Amino acid sequence: MDEVIEPIPIYAQGYFHVHRSGLIDQIIIYDYWDPGRVYESIIKDKKKLSEEINKLASNMQMFLDMEKVVINDKETHPIVVDVDIGLRGRPELAFIVFHIVFYGSLTPGVNKYVNIYEEEVVEYDYDVYWFFPEKTRVLKADLGVPHRVSGDGRVLFFHVEKGTRINGRETIIFKIES
Repeated sequence: MDEVIEPIPIYAQGYFHVHRSGLIDQIIIYDYWDPGRVYESIIKDKKKLSEEINKLASNMQMFLDMEKVVINDKETHPIVVDVDIGLRGRPELAFIVFHIVFYGSLTPGVNKYVNIYEEEVVEYDYDVYWFFPEKTRVLKADLGVPHRVSGDGRVLFFHVEKGTRINGRETIIFKIES
């Protein structure tokens, strides 16, 4: 019997869209090298696809439940609301998209986001983008890695390379003008 070669994560991107209402839409996209074409096979079978999406959503929710997310000193709980699986032009290049939402009570003036999670060594490169609403400016970010702020102070970006030890704590302080 042929041994199945499991997909290997090779890159990820995270996008956080912060709304004035306090809603935060988080999109995470994982890219996989999939020489065994596992995801191609799953995508072709509606039952397998549904089962895999449910399993992925459950696994991601488990990881999110282990994190502590605090906005302005109030804990909030990220929830997986959607998962998609696809291919990037070749059956060996698969991706998984997670849509996650959470809420915070944002106020005019200074706001603080804190995420606490398990310290780890990163297994693949990833990029993270935070997009804040108009008339908002990032004042400070402590992410454990270098970052840059652009877009009139309302876009925060950081890159993490494979092999980096991340400390398990992120803090972003931002100001919302009234």
